[in-house]
Amino acid sequence: MTLARLAALHGVATEYAPSEGVTVTVPEATVVAVLRALDVDASTPEAAAAALDAAERASRARLLPPTVVHWQDGPPRPALGLPPGTRLTVTTEDGTTVTGTCAAAGRGPDWSGLPLGVHRLAADTSDGRRCAGTLIVAPAHAPGPEGRAHGLLVQLYSLLSTRSWGMGDLGDLRELADWAGRTHGAGFVQVNPLHAAVPGAPTDPSPYRPSSRRFPDPVHLRIEDVPEYAHVDPARREELDRVLADAAELRERVLGKGALIDRDAVWEAKRRALELVHTVELGPGRRAAYRDFLAERGRALEDHATYQALAERHGHHWRRWPEELRDPRTAEAVVRADAGLTARVDFHCRLAWLTDGQLAAASRTARRAGMAVGIVHDLAVGVHPDGSDAWAQQHVFAAGMSVGAPPDAFNARGQDWGLPPWRPDALAAEGYAPYRGLLRELLRHAGALRIDHVMGLFRLWWVPEGREPTEGTYVRHDAEAMLAVLVLEAHRAGASVIGEDLGTVEPGVREALARRGVLGTSVLWFERDWAGTGRPLPPEEWRADCVATATTHDLPSTAARLSGAHVTLRHRLGLLTGDLGRERTRDAAETAEWLGLLQRRGMLPEGPGDEAAEVRAFHRFLAATPARMVGVWLPDAVGDRRPQNLPGTWDQYPNWRLPVAGPDGQPLTLEELAASPRAHALFRVLAEEVGARTAPPGARSV
Repeated sequence: MTLARLAALHGVATEYAPSEGVTVTVPEATVVAVLRALDVDASTPEAAAAALDAAERASRARLLPPTVVHWQDGPPRPALGLPPGTRLTVTTEDGTTVTGTCAAAGRGPDWSGLPLGVHRLAADTSDGRRCAGTLIVAPAHAPGPEGRAHGLLVQLYSLLSTRSWGMGDLGDLRELADWAGRTHGAGFVQVNPLHAAVPGAPTDPSPYRPSSRRFPDPVHLRIEDVPEYAHVDPARREELDRVLADAAELRERVLGKGALIDRDAVWEAKRRALELVHTVELGPGRRAAYRDFLAERGRALEDHATYQALAERHGHHWRRWPEELRDPRTAEAVVRADAGLTARVDFHCRLAWLTDGQLAAASRTARRAGMAVGIVHDLAVGVHPDGSDAWAQQHVFAAGMSVGAPPDAFNARGQDWGLPPWRPDALAAEGYAPYRGLLRELLRHAGALRIDHVMGLFRLWWVPEGREPTEGTYVRHDAEAMLAVLVLEAHRAGASVIGEDLGTVEPGVREALARRGVLGTSVLWFERDWAGTGRPLPPEEWRADCVATATTHDLPSTAARLSGAHVTLRHRLGLLTGDLGRERTRDAAETAEWLGLLQRRGMLPEGPGDEAAEVRAFHRFLAATPARMVGVWLPDAVGDRRPQNLPGTWDQYPNWRLPVAGPDGQPLTLEELAASPRAHALFRVLAEEVGARTAPPGARSV
């Protein structure tokens, strides 16, 4: 009982319900380990009792929680539970002071006139007690897209043009957005996380396990678009030409020789080119812009660039660095005293600036092409334990813990994603500053932000180091505060928010997200009448506040579903738990059920048997739903049958390394995709069914 009460005070679950009517008890050792990661000693009954007593006394003594949330659509006088007569002082972001007194009923002063923002809050009682915290005043909900929009979903690295250096880049993103917006009236392009990867080779190719979520990876730069590129000293042009020849070979290997995308080789070529470009002196205007960028990004960028420089010298495992380098503040003096390190810090700051500029250019291009939403960026659920963020923000990460998922119907062993979680108590104590800073960076050039595993705003499954995922437990965040920060920053950026809410979602989460304007994610194959007949859900019964798609990067493409290729692939890799014949029969029956529904609804006028026509029919179905946004997985446009990522595999399958290809597996360039009759026919369906806007002035004709 003592341990359960102590755990509850710290948001740590001692039991959970994987399905309705089923309750699983969390192992006591797990609860003790998780509490230890929160600096709470529960190693013995005596220690747990002492910790409980201390926590309860602290709770009684504290007048305010570390962070208080006030929604603009909430009651003007929030019930704070403070003693009558308590004087509250709010110091707003701009330094204005607002005071008021709690009424006899325990309600606070009228906050309806407070500006949006993150303010300081102080409470002073009549008996001399004082408490301070953070007050977040948030709008009622995040901005939503204007009307309905259709768009593209793409893993950027997978889409190479004839100008790419072996993987898709920000120049390709700009071209894709320009073409899709002007030619097909698309309203958005959603990309994978462009977060900075862990340095060194071989690097983890997954964009969902980055070094830093705060800063983008310069591997996405289009080198030729850097203004200083044209001014490299003629004496060094021969060296630059050799890099260009290597880049051309990387491109040809992927597009013409069937090689996988080699991110490490691409970065090596781009690093060599960027070091040559870095020798070019910035002009006065460019230097002023760079200095402004450094001032705006501040300590966060300096820490990231410092980590990058130290990782080049000592490797990325920062816990193995010399002791004085393991802490960012003590590392400062070491870097300042070393001219070589100082120069490398400036180099990595410059790369962040250049990448930010090309992200901005892609965003501007999307808007000018008529996109109502623009570029949709993606926020991964966590970071690599050896990466930049984990080094720079050690105090907010839970040591010895990893984020994952509990066992479910699809994975009996659960999942461990190898990502250290944020400590909810540390975030709250800092007024959610690390979270606010992260969102602000990501929203700089985003028309919308997709949040991977959005349920993590409410709770996350923590797995203690050395234990199986089945031995984890849920740890709760202050969901109101996490949502308030998200909605506030989205409002400031004028960006929509999309939550990836697939899989097991606890009751009330989707409703809470929808209430705050966060769109959900609805994937066609999962939309069934689970509470009734189990049959496909008719389009008119889908929710409106969502992005509707036929598939995602973790699922088979639509062509693979139609052909059954995904079953064969899983069988070949030993991922099927049952008999191949039975699995093929079950899969074929599911596909036939969907095709039958499409025919009955008149969405397959060509009749069955034509794969491209069937793919179009599925998207007609999506367009017939009330979904605010309808997305096309770009490989679906050209009949690619290979998944970009196959969960449950590592070396057995080339996850995150495949270029977009046609039905025959032959890679297609961006230029070939833009000329593809199959792609044009699919995009035409969405333009007609979802509704294309009037093309902007100067738009290109088909």
